[in-house]
Amino acid sequence: MVTLPRMLRHLLCTTWKARRAFPAATLQAIQQEIGAGETRHRAELRLIIEPALSTAQILDGLSARGRAHELFSHYRLWDTEENCGVLIYLNLADHSVDIITDRGIGQAVARADWEAACRTMTAGFAAGRFHESALAGISHVNALLGQHFPADGTDRSNELSDRPLIL
Repeated sequence: MVTLPRMLRHLLCTTWKARRAFPAATLQAIQQEIGAGETRHRAELRLIIEPALSTAQILDGLSARGRAHELFSHYRLWDTEENCGVLIYLNLADHSVDIITDRGIGQAVARADWEAACRTMTAGFAAGRFHESALAGISHVNALLGQHFPADGTDRSNELSDRPLIL
C-alpha cells in the first residue's frame, strides 16, 4: 500500500544525503572490513546503499526487501562458485536493512542471526551513527560467516567487489 509519508520520505532522500551519511572515509572503512572478513570465510559479501526508491517503484508497492532481491539478482551475487553471495542492502528512506543470501549460505545460518545483524545497523543508523553501525553490522555478518562458512585454506579469487555501492 502506498502511503503519503512513505512517498515523501523517498522523494526527499537524495544521493547527497547518502553521501553525507556515508562519506569516502566510511566507504573505505567498510571496504576494508568486508575484505578482512573475506579472509576468514568463504562467502562473498556486498553492501549496497540506496537512498530511496523511484516513484514508480513506490507506486508499484515495492518493499525494501523486494528491492534487495532485485539487486541481488542484478549484481549477480548468486553467481559465485560456492553459491556464497551475501547482500547487505540499506534503504535510507525506509530506514531498512535487509540481508539476502545465496542458497549455500542461507541453509547454514538462521534467519534470526541475520536479523540481529540488521538490528545492530538500524539502531545505530537511527541515532545517526552510520560509520560505527555499518562496521559493527558487517563485523557481525563476518563473524556469522566465519562460524558457518569458514575459510578452508584454498586460494580463491575475490569474486565480487568489496567496494560498497551507493546507487
